[in-house]
Amino acid sequence: MQAKSYELNDYVEMKKPHACKTNRWQVTRVGMDIRIKCQGCGASVLMQRRDFDKRLKKVLKEENAAE
Repeated sequence: MQAKSYELNDYVEMKKPHACKTNRWQVTRVGMDIRIKCQGCGASVLMQRRDFDKRLKKVLKEENAAE
């Protein structure tokens, strides 16, 4: 399985939606842990990189691609 590439400020789709029924998240911290922010309700979630990679479905839009 090929690792999906994501960077800071990218928008991603997770396998399961958030409680607010939104499945669009923004990556706000990249490191040993990943912090993502729900684009529906603004909730922030911190998880280990290994767990994030398991739950990630696809990268929707790279924020840095416009530069």
